Amino acid sequence: MQVWPGEAYPLGATYDGAGTNFAVFTEAADRVELCLLHDDGSETAVELRESDAFVRHAYVPGIMPGQRYGFRVHGPYDPGRGLRCNSAKLLLDPYAKAVSGSVRWGEEVYGYHFDDPERRNDLDSAPHTMTSVVVNPYFDWGDDRSPRTEYHRTVIYEAHVKGLTMRHPGLPEELRGTYAALAHPAVLEHLTELGVTALEMMPVHQFVNDHRLVDMGLNNYWGYNTIGFFAPHNAYASWGDRGQQVLEFKSAVRALHEAGIEVILDVVYNHTAEGNHLGPTLSFKGIDNPSYYRLTDDPRYYMDTTGTGNSLLMRSPHVLQMIMDSLRYWVLEMHVDGFRFDLAATLARQFHEVDRLSSFFDLVQQDPVVSQVKLIAEPWDVGEGGYQVGNFPPLWTEWNGKYRDTVRDVWRGEARAVGEFASRLTGSSDLYQDDGRRPLASINFVTCHDGFTLRDLVSYDDKHNEANGEDNRDGESHNRSWNCGVEGETDDPGVLGLRARQMRNFIATLMLSQGVPMISHGDEFGRTQQGNNNAYCQDSELAWVEWPEAEGPGAELLEFTRALVGLRKEHPVFRRRRFFHGRPVEGTHGELSDIAWFTPEGEEMGPRDWDRAQASALSVFLNGNAISEPGARGERITDDSFLLMFNATARPLEFVVPVDLGRQWKVVVDTADPQAVAADAGPELRAGARLTLVDRSMTVLQRPT
Repeated sequence: MQVWPGEAYPLGATYDGAGTNFAVFTEAADRVELCLLHDDGSETAVELRESDAFVRHAYVPGIMPGQRYGFRVHGPYDPGRGLRCNSAKLLLDPYAKAVSGSVRWGEEVYGYHFDDPERRNDLDSAPHTMTSVVVNPYFDWGDDRSPRTEYHRTVIYEAHVKGLTMRHPGLPEELRGTYAALAHPAVLEHLTELGVTALEMMPVHQFVNDHRLVDMGLNNYWGYNTIGFFAPHNAYASWGDRGQQVLEFKSAVRALHEAGIEVILDVVYNHTAEGNHLGPTLSFKGIDNPSYYRLTDDPRYYMDTTGTGNSLLMRSPHVLQMIMDSLRYWVLEMHVDGFRFDLAATLARQFHEVDRLSSFFDLVQQDPVVSQVKLIAEPWDVGEGGYQVGNFPPLWTEWNGKYRDTVRDVWRGEARAVGEFASRLTGSSDLYQDDGRRPLASINFVTCHDGFTLRDLVSYDDKHNEANGEDNRDGESHNRSWNCGVEGETDDPGVLGLRARQMRNFIATLMLSQGVPMISHGDEFGRTQQGNNNAYCQDSELAWVEWPEAEGPGAELLEFTRALVGLRKEHPVFRRRRFFHGRPVEGTHGELSDIAWFTPEGEEMGPRDWDRAQASALSVFLNGNAISEPGARGERITDDSFLLMFNATARPLEFVVPVDLGRQWKVVVDTADPQAVAADAGPELRAGARLTLVDRSMTVLQRPT
């Protein structure tokens, strides 16, 4: 076999049509072998003799796409110094573009013996571990281009590739649970009819089903256990894992773009699947442990701000390079449109504290590729000082956990100050305005993958995670949920009616709030996980989306959700790009304020009302004639005006339509009546009119321009 010196860049395996260049960084190794794997179980070892700036490399002519490979790293095994090299372990390429197979758990994939963790384990891991794959980078993208939907027009739909598609009745069996399913007309039709503009995929980077869960008969369903930051997860491919997963993922992105839907990836750059000092040796740990991971003062152990056993070393230039290379790869080669960063506060930890100006954010800010796509932070981790909602740099948007908590509390009847509810409803200026950000920095959500589904939020007071095998100890215990009088399933028509109304309250509040709304897959028709609020390990009907019948409660909620998304899309007053002024706006028609708040009696709220009132019964006026931001061509934007009435109390309340806001109004949304969601659905009302809102309901009035 011919072996040429090759190049130190790019890292990973790069096929050029005649052969493949291999390059891997390691400062810890004495020498590195490239192992080319054959289908009969044998391997051919090629030593990477060339080294530039600690990158070992070689070019091997004739190595074609589909070739499986791995690395064996020879060097010191000295955990006391943080070094865990072991040539008996076949290691994944950190830059692998595809991964074949899965881990067969046993002592072979660990660097130590189970009965003596201090003793090095020299069992060969090759027959038991995953392998890297050379991929063909060429793909016919045709006329593909990103929809580049502006944030104020964005509606995000968070979904699991398998969970969304596994039970869809319109999909062929062989496509269910795969990337190809996302490109199927049945799925695209649902998303487009719902009004979704961005599909936020739960992790699709190659991940590992960890040992503990497999032994329990479970697995890592959510996928927050990454081992390959460049490779699409192979189990979601319908027709092979020797590079076919790359082509299938690209085809799905192309189809989604054709439907006008952006693709956002939920990415996990804060830790890897190798766990703590007792975890397996699959890749980074055996290649250069101290360069990739945050170690404690005793280098045998790992610093963990993620709750998963380890944290990547964000002050290492090699880790930063890998993350930035990965992000650029997914944008440039896979055509994705943005990223949601799991436990993003960990990315800001250079040493111990969370530093919003850490190197990672500096790199993103100046990067000509990554800085131009959607960047969404989950602004917390489990370390000290890790709750950082409102503290990310101006380029970023954030999952607004304070929005979720406040809206849940209001509708379940928990006392909340009216000022806090008002801020959440209008884009959370208290969190984002002081650093120059706008309402669109707030990704608003009521539910997400982590926690109760929307239906379970109104059906359970307590979590029911017994199926996870941890005696119901896992998962969040404070869910801000309310079961409406009965825990779990019931046939009581009064309870079912209240639950349906509460779900509509949440959907309507979410869609009519300033900011960017996010729906969790299946919530649009009320899916349940039977009270499990931590279904991370449930790859089963419990977590898969059960699609509704053509008629019934699920279909009714789906139509309501579609109508509310459509109402938001049609009216710019619900998706302003700037914060409200709270006063008349210069250059706009009329003398009315752009926003005003009223008591149920129709009186504008004064200082005493703001000090004393709870966010349980109030009205808010949104003035469509006082939108301050111009349109794309500098034109003035005008819209109808709306009056949102909230009755989150446990009793019916009479509301008065305030005078001086306009003479004629029409009811366009009434969460007590799921059919009242169209422009011609409700009765007409005059200023000063009285109407009764049933307990825990919301009514929206519209006044034409």
